[in-house]
Amino acid sequence: MKSLIPILMIIFSITVNAQNYSKEESLNKDIITKAFQNWHNGIGNFFDLLTEDMHWEITGSTSYSKVYKSKQEFLDTVIIPLNKKLKVKIKPTIRNIFVDNDMVIVLWDGEAIALDGKTYRSSYSWYMKMKNGKITEVVAFLDGIEFADIMQRISID
Repeated sequence: MKSLIPILMIIFSITVNAQNYSKEESLNKDIITKAFQNWHNGIGNFFDLLTEDMHWEITGSTSYSKVYKSKQEFLDTVIIPLNKKLKVKIKPTIRNIFVDNDMVIVLWDGEAIALDGKTYRSSYSWYMKMKNGKITEVVAFLDGIEFADIMQRISID
């Protein structure tokens, strides 16, 4: 029991310290939280937060898993084609959000309805580097099988 007490004190200390954000960290967290809330409510465009020269990396082993070197490349290759395949757009629900210096990490679930009536569901973890209230870099983890399926299953022209 004595050895358990120092471990619990460390865990408590980490938990308490994780909530003591700097002014910049709090601002970044607020910007991302509001953007997700607006997206969830169907207003605004989350991707307006991206800088024009941002880098967005999709992890995994699908044909979409790579680094996109500009906002326009990412939108043209991923977001616009995905949205065209959806009857009901993705509605995000944040599970948790973390901030560490200029990095905002969001664990969230998305759900949508594809044009063929099937539900699209994926859990995401986005690691977003912020500068001056904008997103400059993202590393995105998602269900690659689900994403590749909808991108291949539904043809748009």
